[in-house]
Amino acid sequence: MENVVEHYGILSLLPPLIAIVLAFTTKQVIPALFAAIWGGAIILSGGNPLAGFAMTIEKYIAGSVASSWNAGIIVFDMALGGTIGIVAKSGGAKAIANWLANKAKSAKSGMVATWAMGLLIFFDDYSNTLLVGTTMRPLTDKLKISREKLSFITDATAAPVASMAFIATWTAYEMGLLRDAFASIGVETNIYGAFLQSIPFRFYSLIMVGFVLMICFTGKDFGPMLKAEARARQTGKLLADGAIPLASKELTEMEISDEIPLRMRNAIIPIVTVIAFVIIGLYVNGRNAILASDNAALIQQIKDTPFAFTVVRDALGYSNASVAMMWASFAGTIVAFALVLSQKILTFRETMDAWVDGAKSLVIAVFVLVLAWGIGGVAKDLGTAKFLIQLLAGKISPNVIPMAVFLLGCLIAFSTGTSWGTTALMMPIAVPLVYELSGGDTGVLLYATIGAVFTGAVFGDHCSPISDTTIMSSMAAASDHIDHVKTQMPYSVTAAVVAVVVGYLPAAVLGINPFISVILGWAVCYAILRVKGQRPEDYVLPEKMHKQA
Repeated sequence: MENVVEHYGILSLLPPLIAIVLAFTTKQVIPALFAAIWGGAIILSGGNPLAGFAMTIEKYIAGSVASSWNAGIIVFDMALGGTIGIVAKSGGAKAIANWLANKAKSAKSGMVATWAMGLLIFFDDYSNTLLVGTTMRPLTDKLKISREKLSFITDATAAPVASMAFIATWTAYEMGLLRDAFASIGVETNIYGAFLQSIPFRFYSLIMVGFVLMICFTGKDFGPMLKAEARARQTGKLLADGAIPLASKELTEMEISDEIPLRMRNAIIPIVTVIAFVIIGLYVNGRNAILASDNAALIQQIKDTPFAFTVVRDALGYSNASVAMMWASFAGTIVAFALVLSQKILTFRETMDAWVDGAKSLVIAVFVLVLAWGIGGVAKDLGTAKFLIQLLAGKISPNVIPMAVFLLGCLIAFSTGTSWGTTALMMPIAVPLVYELSGGDTGVLLYATIGAVFTGAVFGDHCSPISDTTIMSSMAAASDHIDHVKTQMPYSVTAAVVAVVVGYLPAAVLGINPFISVILGWAVCYAILRVKGQRPEDYVLPEKMHKQA
């Protein structure tokens, strides 16, 4: 590890620890994140609190907003919130909920439908969380499914799915990391083929997606989620006492006039428009980026076969997802406006008020998102990930590298809240490390390590309280953020432990086929659910909660 970037040693772990401890103890995310950023800035400014405060505001908060990518995500969030506000006020969301309620007669079927929608919107994790959560919330509320459960299903089918999709915003990013990693060890290979070969070794992501379906299908839960579901099912309280949902009452409790006709198309058409424009926008933006690049081969290919699978895949890789999502959110807004005005469901002023209420409902969530980006910047400047990597370097044997890489990736992503940042740091180190220690092996150990890098990062991104997608899941489901993290953590940790025990150890040490490991992982998760799980309807709530209800 001769080229490890300078870090602040054990002090580099302080900001994420401050954020996590304060968030869990105070149940207030914003002050916890601010304190963490300020603490890190004090370290970076040489122990000066005032200089650290100035750095916190100017560099890590204002600087996060100044990023064109982050600004695009903020605009997308607000505009999509406005679109959902119109959809809700026009009765479109309620019409869908009523229709689904006729099909999904039980909480089980409602949860399975939410899981299926999470798989369908596979092309981007941000779009997934916001669209699934906001679209399915009216139905899950009606079926007395807790907001914690909705945010968990939404979160667990976002990054774990998008990171493995054959064509998505993640695909080319991951291929780019693989291209550099293979170049660093002097191995020539088909990069897309390498990407595909790594998927069976993404044990956490594969096991988690199946585990969520089991939880939905069986209707059983354990841990804090069981209590949350029992509260919702038995008392009708979708949120815990004192919970602070990340979407405000302007959106979640929007009143709909009895005179408004409930038509599903007023929700379906704007939502489909958003999905379609995200896909089209990703392609168009990426295509333009390729044509403006100096990659002659890609330029010629996109001119000759513009809609070939490989061309579309490369276009998505070159695209700026935040730009495409901004296009999509405003397109959805325009369509939603046109629908309600053409049907005279709302006046122009009422439609505008509904849009503002929808956008306004996400202000707190957006601020939390900005602070999450800020602490990610602090962690990067302190060298948090570099320090963690250095702790393990040179202390492990080849056969346990996949497991060690997975666990380290979990820790880094959980501490920093970023999966892409984690993979960018881990891949250039993990691949040469396993290649050298294994004597040039390009088989199971190599691809198990690659899969471990990607899925370890997904674990941290999936359940870290400072992860943007975790925050956006709470926001879309209108759940209390800390309650979301606490209730899904036991499920995430269970899937991670199973991934290690039946995945990385057998696959890397014994050479067991990864597909067998995945099937065994699902079987173990099902057994755990059978033994530990309980139906919320059968759980005995504390007498105090019954009285409050």
